[in-house]
Amino acid sequence: MPIFALSTHSGFPPAELASPEGLLAFGGDLSPRRLILAYRRGIFPWYTEDEPILWWSPDPRLVLYPKDFHLARRLRRTLRAGRFRLSADLAFGEVIRECGRVRCETGEGTWLVPEMVAAYVRLHEQGFAHSFEAWCGGRLAGGLYGVSLGGCFFGESMFTRVRDASKAALAALVGFSLARGIALIDCQVTTGHLQRLGAREIPRRQFLAELERLLLRPTLRGRWRFEPERDLAALGLPAGCPGGAATEGP
Repeated sequence: MPIFALSTHSGFPPAELASPEGLLAFGGDLSPRRLILAYRRGIFPWYTEDEPILWWSPDPRLVLYPKDFHLARRLRRTLRAGRFRLSADLAFGEVIRECGRVRCETGEGTWLVPEMVAAYVRLHEQGFAHSFEAWCGGRLAGGLYGVSLGGCFFGESMFTRVRDASKAALAALVGFSLARGIALIDCQVTTGHLQRLGAREIPRRQFLAELERLLLRPTLRGRWRFEPERDLAALGLPAGCPGGAATEGP
């Protein structure tokens, strides 16, 4: 299948034309307009420093329906005990940079080159990109970030510095989503870790059909605020459970 070359003025070819590996196009730019258009069409950028911008739409697609999230007993106990303080959009820049740092430290390499970081920070400033944080002892212990459009959250990356911190941040996202009608969390590519937490593969055509329907819902734009009484209760945790929004941080 052909790989399409994009200019800074062109749109995207249909996601169904992606290669068997999911690669659809290269080139273009990382402007907010381009990124939002990509996500609306089930496409995302993923490339390394020595490559052009590469655009992907894999088949199958890994997704997590918030209602299917597997809240393991240990994580449930951790959240009930208030081991982590949870927040949203309190430290977006630090979360995205930590996602890159941790991958480099473990030898995995990262697609979070400076241009990608700057692009998502711009999306955050415009109210489309969001982070969830888990704090421990006043320090950022784990987190995740992604893009929100309509009834979808497109997860980009997550990191942990303390055991279970990224899972706690994901639980915060799931509880937030359940409480506010976000029906689909896009996990992009398959990992066993996310499958154990309830994510599953669906065909790309099904993902695109669900995406089209969910984009008809209004986008919850602007800075998000994690509300523990509401969001942890959506996970089935008791009212008054510790883990409220952190006051520590930048």
